[in-house]
Order: sequence, then structure tokens, then C-alpha cells
Amino acid sequence: MYRFGLAGIPLSCKGRTLKDAIEDTHRLGLHAMEIQFLRVNVQERNVVDEVGLKPREVENALIIDVLRPDEEGNYTPIGIESPLEEDDIVLELFWNLASSYVELRILKELARELDVQITFHTPYYMDLVSNGELTENSINYIIWGGILANEVGGKYVVNHVGLYGNLSKAEAMKNVVNNVKYIKKRYKELKLKPKLGFEVSGKQVLFGSLEEIIQLCKKVKGVLPIVNFAHLHARTNGGLKEQKDFQEVFNKIAPFWKDEYYVHFAGVLYENGNERMIAPIKRGDLKFETLAHVILNNEYNITIISSSPLLEHDAAYMRTIMERVLLRKLMKRK
Repeated sequence: MYRFGLAGIPLSCKGRTLKDAIEDTHRLGLHAMEIQFLRVNVQERNVVDEVGLKPREVENALIIDVLRPDEEGNYTPIGIESPLEEDDIVLELFWNLASSYVELRILKELARELDVQITFHTPYYMDLVSNGELTENSINYIIWGGILANEVGGKYVVNHVGLYGNLSKAEAMKNVVNNVKYIKKRYKELKLKPKLGFEVSGKQVLFGSLEEIIQLCKKVKGVLPIVNFAHLHARTNGGLKEQKDFQEVFNKIAPFWKDEYYVHFAGVLYENGNERMIAPIKRGDLKFETLAHVILNNEYNITIISSSPLLEHDAAYMRTIMERVLLRKLMKRK
């Protein structure tokens, strides 16, 4: 089984809410949407009139953590499972796409009814490498994204890793592994169901060659390698040309996946092993038809996300190519 989707709200969507996006994705004949978890703000505030309610029950608020004073008056985070008390301080997240857990649960049922698989993608500029201030922010984004994805039925939370900076690749790997282990620990403590995925990057200055992502997945159990074929093609300076090139990629990531693959595809312009820009699929030399043959030859269960500037257009274009390749294969069998 294969399904096509897009990275974000359809460009043709008249409304900009998640409800509009899910309905339009279904209307376009697509079955997956990667929610872009961007432009959020978190503020602390005192509990107002929510005493006795659990954070998930509060209407018109996304409370992603609660700080509660101990006997000595020191505030510590306790999560969002317990009913709110008068002296609590809540961390409220403001997001342009949803305003409450109640809304997210309604969207979960809508997506399930329309057979639209939901995933999350955290901001593209992340830093799990340097252990600086941005690293703390990046970790928070991944945890917050997991909380919201969990509520809306999201299957994966996809993340970038960040720049090497002044660190060696070995030092960068050590920091990334430690940070991802911490994130995994928090996901377990918070009982979050979405799987953590880390994406191949498209530039040499960024942590995220295919080999590095695979090593990360080996070192942190349960983490998934997310192949963005456009990024990988650029980073390998045009290394994905023949079916065997794509097959080698699947052979490398197969040990980490069970019943489904989840990948990104787009056109890409590159130079000297570095991505210059993501482009429509018809531009550049990365051919979806070649990938389609590999998918159909192996009968992969796969979700393919269009990250092209022509989001839904290129998702539909890939679906058309897949159907043509499948038809030719069926005709040959007769």
C-alpha cells in the first residue's frame, strides 16, 4: 500500500485551519498531511478559573506543562496529568493552528474518518548539537510537538538535527545521542505514542548524512530514520540515479522500520554536495519514476510526503506517475 501526502496545508486551501487542511487533503485524493509545528509561543501564567480541571480538559488553552510548589515553595514541573490547583503556574502554548486539546481530539476523529494520516514536523532550524540555548529550545519543541501530535493522533514527529558548528563529527554525534536519549525518556514519561524520526539533511555543514542518521538510530532504540530523497540526492551530489541507488537506501533503513516507510520527495537543485534549493519535481535530475519502480517491485507499504514548493500539485503528480508505472507492470504480466 502506498499513500501520498504533503508537508503543510494545501496551497489551494481557502481556509488556514487544520480542519480546512485535513478536509482539503482528503478532497484532493491524498491520504497524509505533515503538520508544520512552527511559530509557537509559550508563556507562564497563574491558574485562573481552571482549578480542578486537568490541562487537557481546559477549553481555549493548550497547557503543555504545570509548575507546582513543594513544601518549601520551589516550583517543579509535574506534567499535565493531574488536576490543576490554585497555586500552580501553567505553561500555555499559543499556536496559530489550534487552541485547545478539545479541538485536537475533534481533528483526530476527522482525520481518522477521512483516512488522512497525520504527522508533525518541528522547525527546520534546530540544534541538538551544540548544547547551547538553542538546544534547550529545540528539545522543548520536540517534546511540545509530541504532546500535540499525541492528542491529534499523529504517527510520527519528524525533526532536523542542526549544524556541526565548531565540533568534530564524533563530538556532534555524542551530543546528539545524549539529547535524543533525553527526549526519548521524556516521551516515555509523558506516555506519548508518536514515534520520533530524524531526517537526512541536504548540506555538508549539517549533521544528517544517511550514515549519521542510521548511527543515531542504532544508538537510540526506537528512533526512526526519515529519508528526504531530495536532501539525500543533494548531499551525495546526485547519487540517486538508478533503481539500485534507491534500493540501497531502503536496504540500509529497513532494520529500523516494521510495517511502513515514511519518506519525503521533491525536486532539488544542488552543487558540490550541497542543496541550493528545493524545487518542483519536474526541475532537476531526481526522478520519481525511478523510485516508483523500487516501491512497486518490493510492494512497500509507504507514505510519500511532497515537500515540493508545489505541495499538492507534486503529490498528485507522484501519484499519477506511480499509477502509470503500476499499469505498465500489470500490462507486462498479461
